[in-house]
Amino acid sequence: FKDPFIHYVRYQGKSILVSKGTHLLMKKWKSYFVKFWQCHFHFWSQPSRIHISQFSIFSFYFLGYLSSVPINPLAVKSQMLESSFLIDTVTKKFETIVPIIPMIGSLSKAKFCNVSGNPISKPVWADLSDSDIIDRFGRICRNLSHYYSGSSKKQSLDR
Repeated sequence: FKDPFIHYVRYQGKSILVSKGTHLLMKKWKSYFVKFWQCHFHFWSQPSRIHISQFSIFSFYFLGYLSSVPINPLAVKSQMLESSFLIDTVTKKFETIVPIIPMIGSLSKAKFCNVSGNPISKPVWADLSDSDIIDRFGRICRNLSHYYSGSSKKQSLDR
C-alpha cells in the first residue's frame, strides 16, 4: 500500500473503519476484521450488517469535524500584452459557504431578528440601552467563535 491511512474507532458499541482507499480496499479490510473478530474473540458478526459508506471526494477533516465542501474549478483567462494568444488556467476554488441556520438562531435568540431571519423593527431597538445591545452582540460573537473553533459545546450551539 502506498498510503493506506486506516483508522479503527469504537464508539458507543459501534465500530468505524476509515480509509482513504478504494471501495475494493474497504471490502477487503471488512472481511479481514470479520475473520479477526471470529478467530480471536469468538465474536460472530453478520457481514451484511457492516455497511461501507463512501464520502465525497471533496471531503476534508478540519478541527475535528468532517466537512464535505465542494471545490469548484475556476477558469482564469490571461492575455499577454504583446502577444495575441489567450492562456486558460484552471484552478480549484474553495467554496466558503457559511452555515446560516445557527447564525440566524443566535440572532433571533438575542432578539436582533425573528426565526426566519427578518430584522426586528427599530422601536424595539429604541427600548434597549447601549450596554444591552453590546452584550447581545458580544454573545453572538462568542457563539460564532465557539462554533468555528471546534468547541466541545458545538451541539448546544447548533440548537
